[in-house]
Amino acid sequence: MRIFSGIQPTGRKHLGNYIGAIRQYVAGQERGEALYCIVDLHAITVAYDPVELRERLLDTTAILLAAGLDPQRCVLFRQSDVAAHTELCWLLSSVTALGELSRMHQFRDKSSAQRELVSAGLLFYPVLQAADVLAYRAEEVPVGEDQREHLELMREIARRFNARFGETLVVPRHRIPEVGARIMDLQHPETKMSTTGTSEEGTVYVLDPPQAIEKKFRRAVTDSGTDIRRAPDKPGVSNLVEILAVARQRTPEEIEGELAGAGYGQLKSVAAEAVVGLLSPVRERYEQLRSDERALEQTLSEGARQARELAAPTLAEVRERMGVGGRHGPG
Repeated sequence: MRIFSGIQPTGRKHLGNYIGAIRQYVAGQERGEALYCIVDLHAITVAYDPVELRERLLDTTAILLAAGLDPQRCVLFRQSDVAAHTELCWLLSSVTALGELSRMHQFRDKSSAQRELVSAGLLFYPVLQAADVLAYRAEEVPVGEDQREHLELMREIARRFNARFGETLVVPRHRIPEVGARIMDLQHPETKMSTTGTSEEGTVYVLDPPQAIEKKFRRAVTDSGTDIRRAPDKPGVSNLVEILAVARQRTPEEIEGELAGAGYGQLKSVAAEAVVGLLSPVRERYEQLRSDERALEQTLSEGARQARELAAPTLAEVRERMGVGGRHGPG
């Protein structure tokens, strides 16, 4: 089985990224042929600083390696190093409806936040995302709950291409974690934890030192009552229970049973301890890896070489099916 997923290089990686995506990436190495892409082309669809983008990309590379990605067991590469992504994006745009793109929640949310320019790239974001995956004929895509809509469009694009030009593309399926798919802000538990739009105090970053993590959990917002259980009217407690369950590799039900009769203070304390234990090894390993930028670039370069080889047959067949270019491929 071939697995593909992409991760943005922008922003500091937080607990939600780690639980919802990065841990899935590491596990994917054991389940199939895994490809992971740092999507710098997606990052330029909104306002950004070029120098910061390059720095954040290397930060993200080091975090992924520190978390357990092994270049000997997966392909890790930078999106812009593989031209097949952008060419296939343009080819797939011919079977993508404009109305589908304009209805995407992410486009509506991000475009409304742009003050000076709403880029066409922001509209085409899901088509490039489809190209990222379909270029490799991946069967599984580990994603967070917020990407479900884009994944469904990707599947529709693949089906539409196959119906029009013949069976060529694999229709992928998503893999969303049953627990921890949506880690919420500790200060605003009705809002998903993110690098934008949530509070600094309620966002736990992968590279936070233990003292900072403990402080954020101590100040976490809980709910009325005293019982520790997940419920729609207890978003703060529900969030803490899920975080603790993931960090301890237990079920939420087991956590609720273990802490029956305990107070919210104890829930916060044990959750903080578990998250510190989860993230500290990653932070320590990151500090060792990030200082060697040449090694990080070499890892990405070798990954891109492998990715180009894997994407080339798909792109050649798509061009052939669509009647684009010479019969012997470009060049």
